[in-house]
Amino acid sequence: MSPKAGSFPEAAACPAGRRRRPLKRARNMTRSFFLLLFVAPLTAGFSCGLLPTPAEPPAFEPLFDGNSLAGWEGDTRFFRVEGGALIAGRLDSPIPRNEFLASKESFGDFDLRFEARLLGTGRNAGVQFRSERVTGSREMIGYQCDIGEWSAGLIWGLLYDESRRARMLDEPEQGPLLKAVKQDGWNRLRVLATGPRVRIWVNDFSTVDYTETDPAVKPKGRIGLQIHGGPPAECHYRNIEIRRLNPIPHGIGELNN
Repeated sequence: MSPKAGSFPEAAACPAGRRRRPLKRARNMTRSFFLLLFVAPLTAGFSCGLLPTPAEPPAFEPLFDGNSLAGWEGDTRFFRVEGGALIAGRLDSPIPRNEFLASKESFGDFDLRFEARLLGTGRNAGVQFRSERVTGSREMIGYQCDIGEWSAGLIWGLLYDESRRARMLDEPEQGPLLKAVKQDGWNRLRVLATGPRVRIWVNDFSTVDYTETDPAVKPKGRIGLQIHGGPPAECHYRNIEIRRLNPIPHGIGELNN
């Protein structure tokens, strides 16, 4: 039957899903719009270099100027500068006791790098760190990156606790250490102290990875260059430099390079 003039046929009932489809499209378009508003500035920031970049690590600074003992204190009868090296000890007579040349400044977390070589009969020296002068004594107390040899073998890069626990805290096997050390030449050493963790390398060979568990041990102190008491000996130090690091809370990622 034809519809009457001026009238319209009744619209066929549409399934509920079809009636909602335009609403779904509208919602999706709205979400896409707001997502674009959020992502576009970030993308533009990356492409234009507007976002902040990670901070560059602090630069290394020299602890020894190559010409003088500026910044250090100790007995100048046993410490001098020659040929761009800081020389501890003497070859013309025995060393009566341990002698230390101490930095005037203290350091907490740091990356310390230097070169060292030993001459003479007495072959024992070391570099103190996170250490202090012992009141009324010429000694220092604290960690020591050992240098040289003793009855048990080489001690290059071993971690000794000077005047405190008086023992080795960490050491590698002798075989790999013998291969790494140049006993009659210059050796490159690195001490990385971050929070309670101490790591040491000799000529890129890892000798120590130690984590301090005693809360009484102070995580800050002076650097000290030692010549051990005993037969005539000299330890030559050069290219001594340090990079100060921000304190790293325990369990947070550390600087690896």
